[in-house]
Amino acid sequence: MRGRNDSGRLYAGGARFVTSPCSPITRFARWYARDVAADLISFARGAPSSDILPVEAVREAAARALEEDWERALSYGTGEGHPGLVEWIAERHSIAPQQVMVANGSLEAGAMVFERLLSRGDRVIVEQPSYDRTLLLLQRLGAELVPVPLEEDGIDVEALESALAGGPVKLAHIIPNFHNPAGCTLSASKRERILELASEHGFWVFEDDPYRELPFEQQPPQTMLANCAAERVIHASSFSKTVSPGVRVGYLAGPQEEIAKLRERANETYISPNMLAESVVWELCRSGALDRNIEFVRGALRERRDALVEALHEQIPEATFVPPGGGYFLWLSLGSGVDTVELLSAALDERVAFVAGPDFVLQGGRNSLRLSFAPVPAERIGEGVERLARALERVRAASPA
Repeated sequence: MRGRNDSGRLYAGGARFVTSPCSPITRFARWYARDVAADLISFARGAPSSDILPVEAVREAAARALEEDWERALSYGTGEGHPGLVEWIAERHSIAPQQVMVANGSLEAGAMVFERLLSRGDRVIVEQPSYDRTLLLLQRLGAELVPVPLEEDGIDVEALESALAGGPVKLAHIIPNFHNPAGCTLSASKRERILELASEHGFWVFEDDPYRELPFEQQPPQTMLANCAAERVIHASSFSKTVSPGVRVGYLAGPQEEIAKLRERANETYISPNMLAESVVWELCRSGALDRNIEFVRGALRERRDALVEALHEQIPEATFVPPGGGYFLWLSLGSGVDTVELLSAALDERVAFVAGPDFVLQGGRNSLRLSFAPVPAERIGEGVERLARALERVRAASPA
């Protein structure tokens, strides 16, 4: 199905939703706290269900880390992170180890990049929709956010060029693969054009890429980091999606001079990253357990994606979306007559949860929503979509004709 609304974009208009004590988001938090072990089917969180977490592999890796790497694992490190893991990541990307630093998750690493590169009032390109936590970080820093819409193959390059014509831009935040929340993947030609524009206009590209290792069919195009014109690219990724969210290990890769400054900032900020977690992840990487787990997780997520797409076609045939080629998320539009903030309230009454569109955009998004298929086993997805369809029917029945 096509994933655009009448404007040709991946989200629609409306007023921005503000969280309040009585908001659907707050209601979801209360439902989750009370009924997480009961009957709630949650498509809300970007995290895998426990049945696909690699508990045995992590247990074995932790034992090896404490047997063979215990002194380094239990001591302070430096801003670069675990040297063995740094070398493994550098080899994975075919770059020098001096171009890599490992941090306590890619979100914290990204926050350090923003704090180093941006000043209050700097213009920053953000995709629409985009990851809500990134939008919050940039807003707290006082950046001027310049929204650019997404298309089925990533950011609208013509709109990006128009935004650049409106004034100097310091940084562009780009999620290239299996986008959160939109599910789309940036085409190779658009990656090249973004790098050309970055060179021409002098802005940084923050390539936020935690889902690259999770394709279901085709491999995504090469990273912008791997391009010969990548002198203004800082790449971020995470082991949260390939190992587990709880390890809190992510990394940055980019120009050696910038990474050196970021390593220094990390050392000044938290003295040392979590060396024990990084040692465990290093053991998973060098033993081959990580790659084996990635293959397993890809299969499980592909099965869940397929179940979700099939259920949506059957239960909510009017929905429009781009089937994601990997990752965790599907972005759904329901037409101008549906308010997904209102729908969320009805959905929670049916014991199904999602995140409404306004959380991911600066304006609008009220007829869109994000579904995360990662936390729901395939056999429960049909039931979850059926509950969502019932909630949608209730909302429509209550709306004036």
